[in-house]
Amino acid sequence: MPTLSPLAYVVLSVGVGLAFGILLQKARFCFVSAFRDFVAFKDTRVLKGVIAGVLVMTLFWSAQATLGYFRGFWTPAWGLASLFGGFVFGIGMTMAGGCASGTLYRAGQGYVQFWITLLFMGVGYVLFAYAFPTLRSVYFEPLRFGEGATLYLAFPWPPALTGVLVTAVLVLLYAFVRGRASLPDEPRRGTEAGSGTRAQATLPTRSLTALGVGLRELGEGTRTYLRGFVEDDRPVAARLRDSWDARTAGIGLALVASVWFWVYGAWAITGSEAKWAGWLLAQGGVDVGNVEYWGSVLFRGGDISVTIDMLMIAAVIVGSFLAAKASGDFRLRWPKVQRLHNPVVGGLLMGVGSRLAPGCNIANLFSGVALLSLHSLLAGLGIILGTYVMTHYLYREVGCAI
Repeated sequence: MPTLSPLAYVVLSVGVGLAFGILLQKARFCFVSAFRDFVAFKDTRVLKGVIAGVLVMTLFWSAQATLGYFRGFWTPAWGLASLFGGFVFGIGMTMAGGCASGTLYRAGQGYVQFWITLLFMGVGYVLFAYAFPTLRSVYFEPLRFGEGATLYLAFPWPPALTGVLVTAVLVLLYAFVRGRASLPDEPRRGTEAGSGTRAQATLPTRSLTALGVGLRELGEGTRTYLRGFVEDDRPVAARLRDSWDARTAGIGLALVASVWFWVYGAWAITGSEAKWAGWLLAQGGVDVGNVEYWGSVLFRGGDISVTIDMLMIAAVIVGSFLAAKASGDFRLRWPKVQRLHNPVVGGLLMGVGSRLAPGCNIANLFSGVALLSLHSLLAGLGIILGTYVMTHYLYREVGCAI
């Protein structure tokens, strides 16, 4: 692990945050877009970026865990609280129209709606902090199945091998699902002689065919993606100004997150935002140090001061602003009055849900999955379920593709 001066930690945290903000803004990279657009329209533009990022980060982080170049895993206690908190957060982020990271980059891009979302996420953090002593006994402890754990430490071999195996399984699973969607529909039972027996006999064959088709499509898609870099004859300045492929952003985010994993630990957002809420209250004269959640959990030791992860989160907004300004995408965008309830209620649910889990889409669906955290696997499932339910509610009049 690195031993750096305090100034070096500050510089690195700001640099990492700026890079995150630029990558998020240039690709319009948001987990709400990834899952909502897939459920509503079967649009996989952002989802492919999420998958690429998780795969790359799984390989890098498992190697770092094997070599010892990391600060720590994200492994909160796991149980039904993980699932329920993730579900609440998923409902909230879909209603607000942006996840934790998407809210930050859109705030930097000039969307007033997402500054309102951030404000009410802060309200959620404050409400949770004061309710924490009660919630610990009536919510967290009864719904806890076990202490924090990662599958990397559950096997006798090095984490790097587990990372390679998990990545291979995820690639095969993605290829199978993709290939199965490309195959023609199976004949309905009873339309052919001996159809029941034949359907059972051909199921393994059809599955292998789907896997082969999916792998070919995945390979061709990857080649096309890479050719795009080689064949793009635009000036470098024009490439930087235009929007970026979500896969480029996903891979870039994974690589920058690997630097953060080495310097600080798993990438997370809402925990640092909850620290900002406590710090701001302290500047207003509130005795935050005696509030258990801030004094003992987030700011261990009761020192209510700005930490490097708080600086990193602030730098994400600045990075998004700089990227949007350079591309001509920055301008103040005011929300419609009739839709103000979305950032208000959605932000509140995001703030509370991220603490009930704990963790947001970044901590659980991006960092936590790559770390094979049992808590994050459950919380991530909850986030996806919450997004699915709220997407169907929002599109109830026109319907969803899935």
